[in-house]
Amino acid sequence: MSLKHSKHWSHTHSTYSYRPHNLPLTDNFGKRSIRTFVDFRHTNMPEGLDIKGFPLLCLINLTCVSKVKVVSFLLGLVLTFLIMASYLLMWDRKGLQLSALPHPLGPMVIMTSPTTAEDSLDSIFIDLKTLVKMINSNEQNMSRKVPDEKDVMNTDPLIPRHFLPHIKSPCWYQELSGDIGTDPYKNNRFSLHSKSFKNVCDHMRARFHQNVCDRDGKRFRLRCLPYFYIIGQPKCGTTDLFHRLLMLPELKFNTIKEPHWWTRKRFGYIRFKKGFQERFPIEDYLDLFDLAAINIQVGISGNSSGEHRANEIITGEASASTMWDNQAWSYLHGNQEQTEPPFLAQDFIHAVQPGAKIIVILRDPVERLYSDYLYFTLANKSAEDFHQKVFECVQLFQSCLSERSLRSCVYNTSLFNAMPVRLTLGMYFVFLLDWLTIFQREQILVLRLEDYAANLRKTLKTVFDFLGVGPLSEQVEASLTKRPMSNTRRAKDRILGPMLPATRNLLSQFYQPFNRKLASILNQTSFLWSYS
Repeated sequence: MSLKHSKHWSHTHSTYSYRPHNLPLTDNFGKRSIRTFVDFRHTNMPEGLDIKGFPLLCLINLTCVSKVKVVSFLLGLVLTFLIMASYLLMWDRKGLQLSALPHPLGPMVIMTSPTTAEDSLDSIFIDLKTLVKMINSNEQNMSRKVPDEKDVMNTDPLIPRHFLPHIKSPCWYQELSGDIGTDPYKNNRFSLHSKSFKNVCDHMRARFHQNVCDRDGKRFRLRCLPYFYIIGQPKCGTTDLFHRLLMLPELKFNTIKEPHWWTRKRFGYIRFKKGFQERFPIEDYLDLFDLAAINIQVGISGNSSGEHRANEIITGEASASTMWDNQAWSYLHGNQEQTEPPFLAQDFIHAVQPGAKIIVILRDPVERLYSDYLYFTLANKSAEDFHQKVFECVQLFQSCLSERSLRSCVYNTSLFNAMPVRLTLGMYFVFLLDWLTIFQREQILVLRLEDYAANLRKTLKTVFDFLGVGPLSEQVEASLTKRPMSNTRRAKDRILGPMLPATRNLLSQFYQPFNRKLASILNQTSFLWSYS
């Protein structure tokens, strides 16, 4: 839908560069060097070495010592100096920063790799105990002020508030203007960026006249929004679930899995790193569901043997960014002093489609983060590299919490860009709570990837019941369960093996308070995962 009428989202800065220092978190917020805290009692320096108070007695009595002993002493002094200098240089390469801490150190020790002890490198200390306390205390202030609907947007006239009765998908008739021979998909931005959807447009173009009906001397086309949204999270099985749903007769007409329209393209961003490009209008997004609309219209018109199924056709999409990604507000309004996004993606979806069905699939956030790292890191991947990146992210998040609220840190674009891995995406309860402020609990189905993988048939039955699909034929049900898993870990990534035990320990303790809150909200202890 067009946002040019919205006073909050219409102003864009195409050349705006969002840097970590734009939001005052810490002095070292955007740096990639790891801030380590060293207890000098654990260094490899000889206990008896004291370079500040070297005895002067020998210097006074040098005249009594032979020249050989003098030379030997001086050589020893130079050697001692060189040894101390080498230690200092080694620490400097590791990024040692002896900066003041906002909180006292905790007792936990996290080793950087299995070889650190063997190589006599220093242990790294992280204040996990205090960090967990900060997270727990921040949970008490998680209330979100839901914006007034009139402030969210001026509802685009293309989308009415009431949809056609007796049609499961949210559809309506839109009046056509102009020449009937005009190509309706000529300028669709999705077709320009997706070869597969371009082919779909070619197919729909040939059948477009089937989606046109006449009424009172006017021509109309059927338009539809998604009936359901699979909103997240990344690397939690959203791709596999969506592809299995496409095997159902009622859902086979959906085209693009992840349009990312509600979170990015409607604001003019395809990839935030590339900056503002061009807005994808609501018409382009609605075109994604025209294949379903055409088949629904054919059934309504009685021109198809599948007429009895036309009203059961379901539209849907699975943009895994919808649950969590609200970075656009900071890119568009980075000069404002707000520390939390004033509007979230769910506010816009609810404004035009309050009855939408929402599906969330989650997994152990520790495993999710490692899978995310392996998938999106293109080169120089290793368990040791992952550990270093995780450690840096945890410290960056702790620095943010010392100055801001939990919600502010979770949604902070500056922090997100500074982190080398996407740590915040595993803080599930923060995002889920915000969705529950606008949608009813019965509208949101939350699944676990572990259950999905262990008992696919049962989990799919839960999804079908939620969507009102079925009963399925034995043939369809068999094909659903026999289909190979989609988007699994690549062979070259499997060779790298699991994450380090130290990394798992660190992440398990870090995510524990988030998992406890999630399990409490859902009233399901399975969302604690095994380590909680």
